[in-house]
Amino acid sequence: MAAGEYVSVSSQADTERADLARESKELATNPEQEHAELMSIYVKRGLDEPLASSVATQLMTRDALSAHARDELGISDTLAAKPVQAAFASAATFAAGAAFPLLVVLLLPNAALMWGVASSSLLFLALLGLLAARVGGAPVLPSVTRVSCWGALAMALTAIIGAFIGASV
Repeated sequence: MAAGEYVSVSSQADTERADLARESKELATNPEQEHAELMSIYVKRGLDEPLASSVATQLMTRDALSAHARDELGISDTLAAKPVQAAFASAATFAAGAAFPLLVVLLLPNAALMWGVASSSLLFLALLGLLAARVGGAPVLPSVTRVSCWGALAMALTAIIGAFIGASV
């Protein structure tokens, strides 16, 4: 899980770096067009043209690439892709999420393991979805539904593939 997250977020970081390199080149070769572009963004956000021009000028004088990265590309230091941080977060949440079903394995008799682990895993997924929604201030029902449905789908596909290759219990 952590490796997949690292690869995915690394790809996002590569794209961000390429976008920043392209924007840096555009700023060097055509600063007037880049000023107009930034000004247009501010006009679309509700500033009048003189104020938008003044804001664009001041921000570009201070740090043109950062202004364009943030307002044109949506890239900022706080929102930039961080592959290592994502990998550690994924590993920690995966380990924490796996702990509860493992406890169920220790408590249930062998005959009840398949259905017990599957159902308890869905229950724990729903509870984690609820917790994540509450902590993040998001609506609970969509979060619980999303986590539970995707978890059920992943388990079903795993069972189908296992049965297909002869690895089912």
